[in-house]
Amino acid sequence: MTINPIYEHIGYTTLNKEPTLKKHFPVCQEVPDGPAPQGELGDEEKGLTSLVRRATLKDNDHATKYEKVHNFKVHTFRGPHWCEYCANFMWGLIAQGVHCSDCGLNVHKQCSKLVPSDCQPDLRRIKKVFSCDLTTLVKAHNTTRPMVVDMCIKEIELRGLQSEGLYRVSGFSEHIEDVRLAFDRDGEKADISANVYNDINIIAGALKLYLRDLPIPVITFHVYSKFIQAAKMPNPDTRLEAIHEGLLLLPPAHYETLRYLMMHLKKVTMFEKDNFMNSENLGIVFGPTLMQPPEQNALATLNDMRHQKLIIQLLIEHEDVLF
Repeated sequence: MTINPIYEHIGYTTLNKEPTLKKHFPVCQEVPDGPAPQGELGDEEKGLTSLVRRATLKDNDHATKYEKVHNFKVHTFRGPHWCEYCANFMWGLIAQGVHCSDCGLNVHKQCSKLVPSDCQPDLRRIKKVFSCDLTTLVKAHNTTRPMVVDMCIKEIELRGLQSEGLYRVSGFSEHIEDVRLAFDRDGEKADISANVYNDINIIAGALKLYLRDLPIPVITFHVYSKFIQAAKMPNPDTRLEAIHEGLLLLPPAHYETLRYLMMHLKKVTMFEKDNFMNSENLGIVFGPTLMQPPEQNALATLNDMRHQKLIIQLLIEHEDVLF
């Protein structure tokens, strides 16, 4: 293999250039020093003030790229094949290299450790929508959020916000499975209108199923413990600050999906008199759906449930400040 890789100069990277996606990230800005108009602020009050200030700085966009690592698997190539990273021949009769099942990149096993996280999934290789990694799906469709979330929330807000027990009442499981198959088969062309599924609980159930079946939860394994520790903090202001810091550690696709979902759930709570679903009830429903511990320990999961509920409850109630 060559010492100097030519990956950046080959056709693969040229064909898969993508525009940088932008979204609003709160920009860190400290509270100015000096006395406040009505006396000196304590450290905790300063922390919350800083949080509010960051969340209200809408003009400071933080451009970020939806980076995704390649899904490499050992592969046996038929006939001569060259590495798309170093452009050298792949030797051997079997298992000559690795193949990315999401974008089709073929490289030496050694070269796979050097390839940057710039996988651009090909829609022709994405076999399903449900149970597909969140970042993989949004990059394949070139969107900021999965269309399942957008379409289900749009339908629910159109005709279901006043439905009693929304998200708590379950729809028929076989109909929810039909919705899953429709998305996997037809993608954004799936028909989930009232003409096909009159019961809005079916659509709500399909949305919960989609979020629950993600291989990496919306609140990722990586930041799970940080959120649980934040929930245990006794001081409300410090707790919000810690949750905010945890949100900034989420991958862009996860952050945007969570932000959009919390905006929706905030709307649901505005119709509490009709649907009887407040932020605490929604926290009970969505806590285990959006947050799952990295290690499946039944006792730990049971102990974390009240903390999961509190995190989602706070995200809903303070959605306009935290995101």
